[in-house]
Amino acid sequence: MKRLLMLALVALCSICLSAAWISPQEEDAGQGIPAYHPAPPRKGEKLPPILPPDVLWQQNFQQPFQAHAYELASKIPNVLHQEPCYCYCDRMGHKSLRSCYETTHAANCSACLKELFYTYQEHKKGKTAAQIRKGIIKGDWKQINLQTATAIN
Repeated sequence: MKRLLMLALVALCSICLSAAWISPQEEDAGQGIPAYHPAPPRKGEKLPPILPPDVLWQQNFQQPFQAHAYELASKIPNVLHQEPCYCYCDRMGHKSLRSCYETTHAANCSACLKELFYTYQEHKKGKTAAQIRKGIIKGDWKQINLQTATAIN
């Protein structure tokens, strides 16, 4: 009996101590949270640009809110760098919501678009990237209406 209790105590201590070493990303991965960066890019870190308006392919942009999303994304790239994307595009190599706006991927994905407009609105209210991420994880972005999103500035 003593041996069993000692073994249980050692196991419990091991679990408690190992939890302190788990990064937020590893912890989030267990909860189904897509990839994101917990901090802005390091100073001098070179990231691909947000797709500029002159490169946007016409066939991908049939709705006004699509081009507007890219316009707003270019204003907050470091915030987008810190947000997950719930279309789960991290499975195809994306590292955060920002990755979606480096290509035309976001133009055809309602999750990417709604998350962008949600992130932009919350950023304008003064919320931090971490606070915005909590709202995204809760699903607050799902309330965005893309048909009226062009009014978001």
